[in-house]
Amino acid sequence: MPHTRNNTDKLGFTEVKELIKAHCLSEMGRQMVDKIQVMNNFDQISKFLGQANEFKNILENDDALPIHHFFDIKALANKARIEGVFLSEEEFYQVHASLTTVFAVIAYFNGREGLYPNLEALFEHLPIEKAIIKKIDMVIDQKGKIRPNASRDLQEITSGIARAEQEARKKIDQIFKNAGSNGWTADGSLTVRDGRLCIPLLAENKRKLKGFIHDESASGQTVYMEPEEVFTLNNRIRDLEFDRRREIIKILTALTDELRPYVPLLLSYHSLLTKLDFVRAKALFAIDIEAEMPQLVNEASIKLTNARHPLLLLNFKKEHKTVVPLNVQIDEHTRIVVVSGPNAGGKSVCMKTVGLLQTMVQAGLLISASETSVVGVFKQLFVDIGDDQSLESDLSTYSAHLSKMKEFVEQANGKTLVLIDEFGTGTDPQFGGPIAEAVLESLNHKKVKGMVTTHYSNLKIFASRTEGIENASMLFNNVEMKPLYMLEVGKPGSSYAFEIAQKIGLPQNVLNLAKNKISAGQKKVDTLLVDLEREKKEIYDTRVALEKQQRQVNALLAENETLKSYLEENKKALIRDAKDQAKNIILNANKLVENTISEIKSSNADKETTRVLREKLNTELQKNTVKPIVVKPLPADEDIKPGDWVKLADSETTGQVIEIIKDNVVIAIGDLRTVAKKKRVIKVSKSSVPKEIRRNYNNHTGDMASFNPEIDVRGMRTEDALNNIERLFDRALMMGFGNLKIIHGKGDGILRKMIRQYLKKYEQVDRMEDEHADRGGDGITYVYFK
Repeated sequence: MPHTRNNTDKLGFTEVKELIKAHCLSEMGRQMVDKIQVMNNFDQISKFLGQANEFKNILENDDALPIHHFFDIKALANKARIEGVFLSEEEFYQVHASLTTVFAVIAYFNGREGLYPNLEALFEHLPIEKAIIKKIDMVIDQKGKIRPNASRDLQEITSGIARAEQEARKKIDQIFKNAGSNGWTADGSLTVRDGRLCIPLLAENKRKLKGFIHDESASGQTVYMEPEEVFTLNNRIRDLEFDRRREIIKILTALTDELRPYVPLLLSYHSLLTKLDFVRAKALFAIDIEAEMPQLVNEASIKLTNARHPLLLLNFKKEHKTVVPLNVQIDEHTRIVVVSGPNAGGKSVCMKTVGLLQTMVQAGLLISASETSVVGVFKQLFVDIGDDQSLESDLSTYSAHLSKMKEFVEQANGKTLVLIDEFGTGTDPQFGGPIAEAVLESLNHKKVKGMVTTHYSNLKIFASRTEGIENASMLFNNVEMKPLYMLEVGKPGSSYAFEIAQKIGLPQNVLNLAKNKISAGQKKVDTLLVDLEREKKEIYDTRVALEKQQRQVNALLAENETLKSYLEENKKALIRDAKDQAKNIILNANKLVENTISEIKSSNADKETTRVLREKLNTELQKNTVKPIVVKPLPADEDIKPGDWVKLADSETTGQVIEIIKDNVVIAIGDLRTVAKKKRVIKVSKSSVPKEIRRNYNNHTGDMASFNPEIDVRGMRTEDALNNIERLFDRALMMGFGNLKIIHGKGDGILRKMIRQYLKKYEQVDRMEDEHADRGGDGITYVYFK
């Protein structure tokens, strides 16, 4: 993407790279971050985004990647490439540690084949050459030191040194003991001078022993002598140490010669380690800014949902504040968005958010926006933000702006994203406004995409009547005179110059003078904008209230359908049971009648016997007679209120009133809810309702009373937290609650992310919001049901 570094600097991309570098483990990774460039190749961008997203998933949801050592083995490989040069013990240790990390990483992904395809592509066709590690293991130990048995000669030399040192120590101990018994030694023990073990002797006794004096005390009363017998032994040790060093160099040279054929492979391993460190740093930064991978499309467009400026987000996190999300769309239909509104209302931040997130995507970085965002690919990015006056080029502020406008108009096309802040300012508004309008018209004619901020009324009017250009405003609370930092597309915004000046305390007489100096038409336009914004806010609030009521109506309709289905199913079951019982009663009655007739005939029964048999028949009949439930209606003029018992007029169904909405009554029938007109229900006395029905309802209302739609999952493992939330979610839906409150804490934000991702799969969830910053902020999530 053609652009200048100055463009990305103004958007904050340099600060983003510095934050990513802070997560790198190696200098190679930091160098790679410095080389991040904005790309315009769709496949390349998609690959880099996929790598960062997969590594982010590993950090959040999988076992830790076994990354322990990152050394610059490229420099070591290049050193080993030269004939006659050898690597040191420490350098071989670094090669060994780095290769161990490489092989562990490859084994990690091989065990998860297919899960992380973009990361697996980093080491595709890269062979695992463990022969290198085995060769190094034979020479270098785990502490990075050469093994004493690395060669037979080295082992013999090392043993010879140990024997000579033991003999020398034994000899000097004996001499020291004899000198001490003769009273020749000074206070103290054996000491080292010039790397040689010496005896401290009193100066007056220095000629009583043969040897070499290495040093004397500051007072001159003590000399430090190496005895003659030990001197010879120490020289022998020194010679053996020289031999040992020569043998080590010989071994390391031979090992370097064995390593030399693997230099190209070592460079490939170095490349893998560098890329892993680089991608890991990008993923950690993505977690810091709560980033997601947007949907990438191969066209010049952008649709951001719940987007937040990453640098602003990090600063607000430290201050426990919440960033107001941004929703904006730029495509073929809405090519240029003209943002207006008051100063300090968030216009520039809004525009920088769009520019920075677009730059990040095309640099292969995840962005702080919803995963439903759709981001395209632009071939060019032109930015005009801030003051570019130049003493060297003799350019004033406005001249610098005009120079950029000339470049934009000449070079921009349909695949260019243009961002211009405070469009047209820097000169007389009477002339700056028309020039800005002409530039805007030219850019729109070339199908350029972009966003500009302005206070000029002529640009707002031009945008309202020009196809492809859309007005937008930063919302402002004109009652409390506070910016809301919310972008609303579709209408221009007032600058609120007089209102803000009044709030700041500018004298009223000065304000009146200013108002008298502006034209009536301009004053009318600004007043209309303020009134329009106020009315728009009222309409928005009304719409939110209506949507809430509509959700309640939809829920009641759904409950009504459920109740209807429940009653239909139970009706069929009851009829089937009744038929079975009737069949049994008829069979038993027939058998009883036949037995009675048989007894009368066989015994020639008299009247008394016949009467007894008849009573027996009546007794059995009474057993199978269903007593009707008598529900006594109360006087018609008595009002119905929540808690009353009622009966549906066209059935025998009885329930308890839980809510009255105008002419409708919400009735609880067991676990179900139904809505009926007041005129269709009859109020009945509680005593006339069967005890079993009342008991069932009391149990249900007891559950309702004890139910708390709030849960605290801080300190829980993710799996346990999700299980508890799911149980609470199910109960809340059954009992008709409208929302849940989940306290998960802040921490690294991982638990919050997992909970929100988990709840997204439920179609009953309408939206999720953070608590107010003063009451917990993003440590608490509110879940609202449809």
